[in-house]
Amino acid sequence: MSHSHLLPSKRQGENLSDDGASATKPARLKISIPSDDTEKKNVNKRLKDVEICVPIVYGTIAFYLGRKASESQSHKWTVYVRGASNEDLGAVIKKVVFQLHPSFNNPTRVIESPPFELSECGWGEFEIHITLFLQNDACDKQLDLYHHLKLYPEDESGPQSTKKPVVVESYNEIVFPEPSDGFLARVLNHPAVIVPRLPAGLNLPSPMPIDTMNDKERGDTKDNPLNQWFLNFSEADELLKLAAARQQVQAHIVKLRRQLSLVEGLPQQQKPLSGYEAT
Repeated sequence: MSHSHLLPSKRQGENLSDDGASATKPARLKISIPSDDTEKKNVNKRLKDVEICVPIVYGTIAFYLGRKASESQSHKWTVYVRGASNEDLGAVIKKVVFQLHPSFNNPTRVIESPPFELSECGWGEFEIHITLFLQNDACDKQLDLYHHLKLYPEDESGPQSTKKPVVVESYNEIVFPEPSDGFLARVLNHPAVIVPRLPAGLNLPSPMPIDTMNDKERGDTKDNPLNQWFLNFSEADELLKLAAARQQVQAHIVKLRRQLSLVEGLPQQQKPLSGYEAT
């Protein structure tokens, strides 16, 4: 029976919310341009002054099993890589390899089609090595990510809930500088890919139409049963949070100014006389 051991691991910076969920925003993953090989240059025309961005989220969701928990299986958890707004990442990512703790049966798990996720049961926290293999026309390199599986909330007072999971997610952006014209044409209209304004006069192959398959067939995670627990990383949501924080700061400043004006309006306390000044 598979189980995991507690391991000391590198903890990622976390901002834990009241509901036990946390999110981190590390620096963008910038893909290096392939080596300047003559044969490769002839096959793939690189586009100068063009950059493609693919927002991704990777993380884990862990549910406490409650009465069904045992010493070797106290939680059921899922590790995944998804689009920031739950889009299908299959257009960019070819496969994902999750490296689990060696105590699991077959600890190297390969997911070759979206959604890129797997579920397991265990009792301990450990670091999961996540390797992204990109589509051939995107890049011939692989990306390595590291995520710490978290089973228990920061606030451990009282019994752990079986209904509210512990969610830890990290946001990142895969950036492709000077992509090939074929790759750009293939993903130009894809909802998971951000393409900035293209240079004037740029000639591209005809954009490929987006598949007419339904969300489940395309690997979207919009209908994923865990979708209700996914964190929101949209820019609109971030702007709302910034606006709310700004209002709180301004209200706090007004409060402090009011308190300061009251203090300044009070008569100053008379300085006590020293022994030399007493008569």
